[in-house]
Amino acid sequence: MSGLNKNVDREWIKQRLMGASLCFLMVFALLLLRLVYLQVIKGEEYRRLSKTNCVRLKSIKSSRGLIYDRNNNLLVENRPAFDLNIVLEDANPVKETVKKLASLIDVPYEDLMENITKAGKAAFYKQLTLKRDISRDQLAIVEAHKFDLPGIHIDIEPTRHYVYEKLAAHLLGYLGQINRRELESGSFPNVKTGDSIGRYGVEKSFESYLHGKGGGRQVEVDAKGRVVKVLKTVPPRSGNDLHLTLDLELQKTAEKLLGNHDGAVVAIDPSNGDVLVMASAPSFDQNDFIGGISSKKWKVLMADPGRPMNNKAIQAEYPPASTYKIVTAIAALEEKVIDGRSTFFCPGYYQFGNRRYQCWNRYGHGEINVVDALAQSCDVFFYQAGEKVGVDTLAQYATGCGLGRLTGIRLDHERRGLIPTAAWKKKRYHESWQAGETLSISIGQGFDLVTPLQMAVFIAAVGNSGTLYRPRIVKSIEDSDGNIIKSIEPEIIGGLPVSKKNLALVQKGLLKTVEGRRGTGRQIRIKGIDIAGKTGTAQVYSRKAGEKFDNTNLGRSLRDHAWFVCYAPAQAPKIAISVIIEHGEHGASVSAPIARALIKQYLERQTP
Repeated sequence: MSGLNKNVDREWIKQRLMGASLCFLMVFALLLLRLVYLQVIKGEEYRRLSKTNCVRLKSIKSSRGLIYDRNNNLLVENRPAFDLNIVLEDANPVKETVKKLASLIDVPYEDLMENITKAGKAAFYKQLTLKRDISRDQLAIVEAHKFDLPGIHIDIEPTRHYVYEKLAAHLLGYLGQINRRELESGSFPNVKTGDSIGRYGVEKSFESYLHGKGGGRQVEVDAKGRVVKVLKTVPPRSGNDLHLTLDLELQKTAEKLLGNHDGAVVAIDPSNGDVLVMASAPSFDQNDFIGGISSKKWKVLMADPGRPMNNKAIQAEYPPASTYKIVTAIAALEEKVIDGRSTFFCPGYYQFGNRRYQCWNRYGHGEINVVDALAQSCDVFFYQAGEKVGVDTLAQYATGCGLGRLTGIRLDHERRGLIPTAAWKKKRYHESWQAGETLSISIGQGFDLVTPLQMAVFIAAVGNSGTLYRPRIVKSIEDSDGNIIKSIEPEIIGGLPVSKKNLALVQKGLLKTVEGRRGTGRQIRIKGIDIAGKTGTAQVYSRKAGEKFDNTNLGRSLRDHAWFVCYAPAQAPKIAISVIIEHGEHGASVSAPIARALIKQYLERQTP
C-alpha cells in the first residue's frame, strides 16, 4: 500500500512540473512575439523616436468668449493669427537661425532675440514666441524657407479682434500678456506663460468668465523640430460669452456726436440701471494692444493732453455746476427752509457781506420760486437756499443722492468724486469753513466734484421717482452652446432722500427747463416727447468778485465745461443721460443737443 502511494505522488508531481513548464513556455513565447513586433515590425519607427527624442507636448490656446451688445450685435470676436515660434533645442545654432529669420521677414534681430533672452536657459526645451500675429507675406516667406530654419514653427492661434475700431474702447477694454507675479499669485488657474488676460474694462472685470481652458497635442517631430505626426489631442474649451446692456447704434451716435470734443456721455435705463451708452473721448484702438502695443504708439497715447487712456465716464471728476442745484433744491425742500410757494428776489446778484455773488443773468430773474429757479437756473435763488441749509446738511443730501461715493459699476478705477464738509476742509487744508464757500457749492462750484456716471445714475433716480440702481453693464453670461450660466439682475442700491411731494416739485422744474418758455434747455425740444433736464456750466477759471469776464480772452483749456443731464419721456422715463464736454462753455448749446439726438434715436426705435 505504501509503494502504491509513492507512485501516485510521483505521477502528481510529474504532471505539475509539466504544467508549470507549459506556462513558462507560453510566457516566453508571448515575450518573444512582443520582441519580434517591437524590433522587426515597429523597429524603424521606435529607432527614429529614440534617436531624435521627438515626442513633445504642444499646448493649444482656447478662444476667449465673445462679447455682444444688448441686441446680440457682435462687438468683440476672435480671429486666426499666425504666431512665429522657436524651440531652442532644435534651432542650434540659435543666433545664426534667428539672424537668418530676421533678414527674411525684415524684423530687427534684437526684437526677435528679446523674448529668448527673457526666457533664459530654463526654456531651452520649450516653445517660445518670437513674434505674434505675423503678416501673410511673412508667413509665406517662412513657409518657403522652413527647411533652412530649424526649430522655427508657425502656429495658428485665436487672437482677439475688436470689430468696431475705437468704439466703446473704455468699456470693453483690452488684453495684455500675463506677467510672472500674476502667474505665481494663483489667481489665474487656466493661464500660462505667454497667455493674454484682460487689462482694462469688461475684459478685465469678467476675465474669469471670458478666459477658456487650453488643450494640448502630443506630436512627433523630426530632428529639426518639424511635426511628423499627431499622436494625441485634448481639445481646448472656449470661454463664456458676455451679453452687455450696451446699445451699439446708440453708442455709435454718441461717439460720432462727441467728435473732436473731449468729454463723456453716459445713458442709462432708469427702470433697471442698464448702461445703454458709455462714451469717453478721446478714445483709443484696442486692436493696437493685441500682441503688445508698440512703444511708439504708447508714447503717442501718453502724450495726448486729452488723456485717451482715461475712462472719463467713471474716472474724470468735474464740478457739477448747475446740475447740482437739483441736490440743493431737494435739501432745502426736505429741511423745510423753502416750500413750493417760497420765493427769493433775484436782481442779478446776491450781496453777501462785502462781496457780491453774481447770477448768470446779470439782469436778474425777479421774484422766483423753486420750480422756476430750476428751469431758469437762477444762481441767486440757490445761493440763499444753500446758505439756509448749510454745508454739512447739503453734503448729507448729496451723498444720499449717490454723489461723492462709488456707484458700484463692475469696472476698475472708478473715482468717488468729492462732496465737501466743514470737517473735510479742516482736515485737508487745516482751515475753517467759510460761509461764502457754502454759496459756491450750492450751485455746484467750489470743491464739489462728480463723475458723469454718478450724474447719470442720479438723474435716472430723479426720473424714476427716487430709486438708485447699481449701473449694470452685463445682462447675462452664456457658454459656447448658448446656455445661460449666469444672469445678472438689476440691483437697487438706495433711494433718494426726498418725499414724493417734494420730488414732484423738482421734476416739474426740470420739465420746465426744456418745455418751459424761459427754460435754459428749451432749444432741444422734440415734438411729441417731453424732456426733463438741467443745464450746467462748470467754471475752470476762478473769477474774482466784480471781475468783468469774457471767455474769448482765455485759451481753450481755461474755458468752462458744459453739462447737461436729462431723462425722457418725462412722465415715464425710458432713458436718462449725462453729457459733459470739456471746455465746451455752455451746456445748453453744446451738451444738450447730444442728449437730444440720443433721446430721439432711442425713443423712435422703441415706438412701433
